[in-house]
Amino acid sequence: MKVYSIDGLTKTIGEKMLFNDISFSISEGDKIGVLGINGTGKSTLLNVIAGLDDYEKGTKDHPNDYSISYLSQNPHFDEQQTIIDYLYASNSLVFTTIKQYEQVLIQLQDKPDHVDIQQKLMKYQQQMDELNAWDTSADAKTILTKLGLPDFTKKMSELSGGQKKRAALAKTLIETPDLLILDEPTNHLDYDSIKWLQEYLQKYQKSVLFVTHDRYFLDEVTDKIWELERGKLFEYKGNYADFLESKAIREENESLEQSKKESLFKKELAWMRKGAKARTTKQKARIQRFEALDEDVKNKTKQDALEIELGGARLGKKVLELKKITKSFGGQQILQDFTFLFKRGDRIGIVGSNGSGKSTLLNIVAGREPIDSGELDTGQTVKIGYYTQENDDMNENLRMIEYIRETADSIQLKDGSYISAAQMLERFLFPMHTHGTPIRKLSGGEKRRLYLLNILMSAPNVLLLDEPTNDLDTQTLTILEDYLETFPGVVVTVSHDRYFLDKACHQLLVFKGSGVVDYYYGSYSEFLEEKEEPGEAVIKTAAVQQTRPEKKKKMSYSETREWETIEDDMEAAEQRLTDISAEMAAAGSDFEKLRLLMEEETELKSKLDHMLERWEYLAEKAEG
Repeated sequence: MKVYSIDGLTKTIGEKMLFNDISFSISEGDKIGVLGINGTGKSTLLNVIAGLDDYEKGTKDHPNDYSISYLSQNPHFDEQQTIIDYLYASNSLVFTTIKQYEQVLIQLQDKPDHVDIQQKLMKYQQQMDELNAWDTSADAKTILTKLGLPDFTKKMSELSGGQKKRAALAKTLIETPDLLILDEPTNHLDYDSIKWLQEYLQKYQKSVLFVTHDRYFLDEVTDKIWELERGKLFEYKGNYADFLESKAIREENESLEQSKKESLFKKELAWMRKGAKARTTKQKARIQRFEALDEDVKNKTKQDALEIELGGARLGKKVLELKKITKSFGGQQILQDFTFLFKRGDRIGIVGSNGSGKSTLLNIVAGREPIDSGELDTGQTVKIGYYTQENDDMNENLRMIEYIRETADSIQLKDGSYISAAQMLERFLFPMHTHGTPIRKLSGGEKRRLYLLNILMSAPNVLLLDEPTNDLDTQTLTILEDYLETFPGVVVTVSHDRYFLDKACHQLLVFKGSGVVDYYYGSYSEFLEEKEEPGEAVIKTAAVQQTRPEKKKKMSYSETREWETIEDDMEAAEQRLTDISAEMAAAGSDFEKLRLLMEEETELKSKLDHMLERWEYLAEKAEG
């Protein structure tokens, strides 16, 4: 079994400690997801493992023939290469032979009767046989097709940014190395491509290490989670759901330790303020201990969960209405007589294949894209905040605090109080000492987090989000999702992220191409289930319509008995849930008790959901 390991890795960038004496190993067959707040060093860790970045201290160990393929967030391309040339750019004999064979095959299509080309083809066919290269060639074409790149002869210059990223992913996959390293592989992929990649990695026999914001993808692929936090690496066995449970228990234990440290910190602080007349060795040691505690408490404070409780501009009854909108690009129909009314409180997800016009609709709503015909009617009180795929108008020469203050010096919270731009930066995990940092020095994810904060500081009441999950860490996404739950205005988001859409949206606009847009009320997961089994869904609907009685049936004897007790049962379940919360808070570091309480809580919540459904069903019968 091949194993890759690093012992005692330490890495700093400027004054920032990314990794402080961390150790880990990657065994054959491991599927490891890497999590951490933007700026904690996820991409840097991948670069170090791939041998593309240096480090101050640490020892690497792996077999001499250990191979690694790496998909970076920003791969480089020769714009004049075709997709096939790019794919087989490696100097390996197999790849060189496949590339030569494919090139001759293309030549033969143009000149089928050319004798020299026919002879070359026979020569390369023989070499393909000798090297057993046919399977590799077939796999490569399958991967390209599944990733939406069926025309292998296109030049890289003809591809969109998303298509180039998919070509880079295909190149990484076909090399079948001992370790696949993938940095945000689901960016720019639609649902079908993500599902295919998920299944491909599940079956991959060797090791996979990846960073992603896609939590359903994490849950399905991983058997380990690495979390980077405050220079340390924490390893959790299992998938994303297992990670959430284990992390909750770890943080509960840490909070107890932290409260002890904070108590000691207060005592030490009082001693330091009194001053020490004599600086004995013992007292110097005490001062050093105080400084260590001070730094520890500060670091913990920096990692407190993001809280977004911002107010928003008042939104009147009239929001937005699209009336018979028609829009086309270069002969491609994007919208055809499209009519839609946006209402207060709407949470709308926009889904569909790449290039179908989803972002165009957001640009039309934002007034950035002219329409061919129709009418856009916008309410007078509407104030749009538009989170685009690029950091629009972000002057990277500005310092962070200057950039935020250009939008607002302060912002009103929901309780009527105000918070300053500097305080908001701290809430978004940018410590006070970093506020003067030029934006150009931030990581890509940190820039996206700052860009999101800037939009929210403008206090919008209509939020347009174009692929918001790209390049944001899972913690920031969780906070954004919580914020959207209580956001009083309208949210319209383009995304391929099923997890985010399920949490943030309750209705969908489905772009089907050629100007056709369908409407679906429900979650994205429900939509996909019906899409995969359309025949069954239609049959179920038809059966309901055929068997629906004209009059409501009366309750049976057992249903009557259930109706008499169900409200008491629900009240008892709710009380037990309250008791469980109290018991969990008092359990401290008793992990076994916490685990049993969490299992009981999950089971009880499921039963309560079922009782609520039964109550609604029985209430309808009781009214009849």
